[in-house]
Amino acid sequence: MGTLSNRFDSHFLYRQISQVRSRSPLILNLTNTVVMNITANALLAVGASPVMAHAKEELENLVSIAHGLLINVGTLDAAFLESAKLAVRCAKRSGLPIVLDPAGAGASSFRTEAVRALLTGGGVSVLRGNASEISAIVDSGVKTRGVDTSVSSLSALSAAQNLSLTYGVTVVISGEVDLVVNKEQVASIRGGHSIMSRVTGMGCTATSLVAAFSAVCDSTFDAAVCSMAIASKAGEIAKENSHGPGTFVPAFLDTLYSLDETQLQIDIEVMNAP
Repeated sequence: MGTLSNRFDSHFLYRQISQVRSRSPLILNLTNTVVMNITANALLAVGASPVMAHAKEELENLVSIAHGLLINVGTLDAAFLESAKLAVRCAKRSGLPIVLDPAGAGASSFRTEAVRALLTGGGVSVLRGNASEISAIVDSGVKTRGVDTSVSSLSALSAAQNLSLTYGVTVVISGEVDLVVNKEQVASIRGGHSIMSRVTGMGCTATSLVAAFSAVCDSTFDAAVCSMAIASKAGEIAKENSHGPGTFVPAFLDTLYSLDETQLQIDIEVMNAP
């Protein structure tokens, strides 16, 4: 893969976070019950505005006032899936960016098929998961251990490119190195800290940031790169100001709230897709 000129410098990243802070996009979250608190607080900390909802009776109204939609299947059941499908249809009609988190895809056939159904319906802008989840959507033989992964993000690159070509989505593979993939480009983001894997919902939090940045960025690729880079940098800084998982979360939220341009020196490489 040939390296492309990289526009994702600290000034570009700060300009995008400033857009989120000034425009405060309203993000409709159909998300799992485990992570509602941390994802809502992360959206508020970065400058966006969250609304959490599952009831299909109100989704059309909420989509009409939202600037982006997030679907996270982490605590999935049949009623949630029907609400998610309805929300995606409404958001697609309204032209909203739709971000899908396939939490736990590969752990059960119901969960994996639900993610495939949401993708097949069209309209999804960004798909963000770990390597096992992304691989399992393509290959039913891949199994995950709940929402955890034991393989590298690079191992899912081929699956991500398949999904991008098939569904027209930008795909984010979270890992020690985050990858952002579309038909033309692959970005790698190095950063974060291993402590982030000891806190539930950090991947889901990254997905919520992707939804916020998708509401203000010119492209979903840019939104995904900015979101993952900012989440990684916030994680690094928060680790320096915390003593373990319990103190990491408030430090992470404080960091998101106060990030400035001088802190946004991040290792990002952008390449042509193979």
